[in-house]
Amino acid sequence: MSNLENLVADWLPLPDVADALGIDIRKVHSLIRDRALVEHRIGERRIRAIPAAFLKDGEVLDSLKGTITVLSDSGFDDEELIGWLFTADESLPGTPIEALREGRKTEIRRRAQAAGF
Repeated sequence: MSNLENLVADWLPLPDVADALGIDIRKVHSLIRDRALVEHRIGERRIRAIPAAFLKDGEVLDSLKGTITVLSDSGFDDEELIGWLFTADESLPGTPIEALREGRKTEIRRRAQAAGF
């Protein structure tokens, strides 16, 4: 089990993501290719999955794509950016993904930008 699998409690395999969003699996692949979502391979079979927290109310978390872009531009690879989003920060308090889910994207993007330097 990878560190990310320990850090992220709930994962959704890509077919489950398609079901949760009510879209075709090819559209999920497009969301990943367009960097609206990032995936990680989990488990023994190394299935492609995303953290469940990336979805909210049947949609992709609206502040996620821009945050992924900021983290990527700051030099984070997919594994590092998932790790950053799910690592507790007592100055928040909580994790960056929890703050995004609460609508605090400006603060998180500012921190993401600073994290790369």
